[in-house]
Amino acid sequence: MAFEFIKLEIADDGVAVLELNRPDRLNAFNRQMVGEWREALAQIGDDSRVRVVVLTGAGRAFCAGGDADEMTEMQGASSVERKDYLWRSIQKIPLAMERLEVPVIAAVNGTARGAGLDMALMCDIRICGASSTFAESYINMGVISGDGGTWFLPRVIGVSRALELLWTGRVVDAEEAGRIGMVNRVVADADVRSEALTLARQIAAQPPQAVALMKRAVYQGFSGTLAAHLDMISSHMAVVFDTPEFNDRLNAFHARRKP
Repeated sequence: MAFEFIKLEIADDGVAVLELNRPDRLNAFNRQMVGEWREALAQIGDDSRVRVVVLTGAGRAFCAGGDADEMTEMQGASSVERKDYLWRSIQKIPLAMERLEVPVIAAVNGTARGAGLDMALMCDIRICGASSTFAESYINMGVISGDGGTWFLPRVIGVSRALELLWTGRVVDAEEAGRIGMVNRVVADADVRSEALTLARQIAAQPPQAVALMKRAVYQGFSGTLAAHLDMISSHMAVVFDTPEFNDRLNAFHARRKP
């Protein structure tokens, strides 16, 4: 399917690059982009070739958040209509991202503000450029995060730091983002995409079933007890022992040990 504001490319190595493609508006999302984003995520989820996803933005920004013109249009809507728009459109993105069992790496080029930062937080790993900046800028407009930022940010950087950023809208530079764990790596601006792709290919080369089950176990662990987690892990381990990747690697290990 052809998109106007989203680019999706899937390479032979199993790495999919999902690019926000509205650079003239700093990739601020409008209704059409959100719809295309949902379609692209559905394609990724249904494509067994995909082992890792890299999410990035075209041009000089990752994503500046929501389109201000559409926000103005929503002023005339009723509260029920506004809630319905969020639930049926924008909020389907974090739910779709959560359902992806493959790793998702955000390659953050330039700024990530408001919903743009939230979209980066939905990813499993974040790599940013040295000049990148981040802000939960909603408070500056007197609104709150509409797509899950208040859920994701405390889980990434902790409650106290998250509340400070949510309440002040303060801009965080790349150095601080790395220090507080908002991003995994800070690299040269020109290297953001290549660093993300290198990591993506490294993960894509790992046994896919084990990678998927590890992701599932980590996130499910946030909402369960230790006993339930260990019970689930024992089931996962029983499954991966039957995968060809495990058996191939185990046999290779024993072959290297032979005198």
